[in-house]
Amino acid sequence: MTTQTIKTSHANIALTDTGGDGPVLLMIHGNSSCRQVFRNQLEGEIGKVYRCIAFDLPGHGESSNAFSPDKTYWMPGYADTAIEVMKELGIPNYAVLGWSLGGHIGLEMLARTDAMTGLMITGTPPVEPKEESLGAGFKPSEHMGLAGQQDFTEQNVSDYAHSTCGVNAPFEPFLLEAVARTDGRARALMFSRILAPEGCNQQEIAIHAKVPLAIVNGEEDVFINNDYIAAIPYENLWEDTVYRLPGIGHAPFWEVPDLFDPYLSRFMQSL
Repeated sequence: MTTQTIKTSHANIALTDTGGDGPVLLMIHGNSSCRQVFRNQLEGEIGKVYRCIAFDLPGHGESSNAFSPDKTYWMPGYADTAIEVMKELGIPNYAVLGWSLGGHIGLEMLARTDAMTGLMITGTPPVEPKEESLGAGFKPSEHMGLAGQQDFTEQNVSDYAHSTCGVNAPFEPFLLEAVARTDGRARALMFSRILAPEGCNQQEIAIHAKVPLAIVNGEEDVFINNDYIAAIPYENLWEDTVYRLPGIGHAPFWEVPDLFDPYLSRFMQSL
């Protein structure tokens, strides 16, 4: 396993690469998190069998802040960053695992590149760029408002870190550090343009996905409406099922890797 930093037009991007000759899986973390949240997969059987690449988004983790925040801190900018990283690595084809914001980035990538072989999303409602769709896809929760807030107090950092990983999930200091490190402009700018017409209609992308789309969510995810996600008429849904893991929160790959990883492994094998 190696780490490196790649200079892109958006930011200097820090990444971890498990190496190997297996099929490639790009892992994209959520809002105000970092690539370390995929540690169980990187260091486990998934990372041994597949070439897993996890990177820190601009303004997150060990990556630099965006060179041009207005250009980068929204869905199209993040998607272009991910595509550029894989081009710089010389990888022509790859699957994507996207968590929360990372899933939205993965959907945006589907509209921008033919390099993807498949997409698995978790904690990500595929919504239309309309207020009513956002209101249906996401659930009001105690700390949802923090997702677009620029400046965090110490209490905000703690609240957001604990709520996003799941109340019953293991909690480690790096989760707090990731939230505290995040460039607050990344949250504020992304949410200010979440309905911008320049972004794609992610529900339409999900419905008509040209590669297999896998969805594995926690049944007790406080941020998303699982019923809304399950009701979308997907045309290329992996195993024809939106999976809902009972008793699990917003980050099932972190909370219960032993339960989540078999889905991910089966998905990768199917590609």
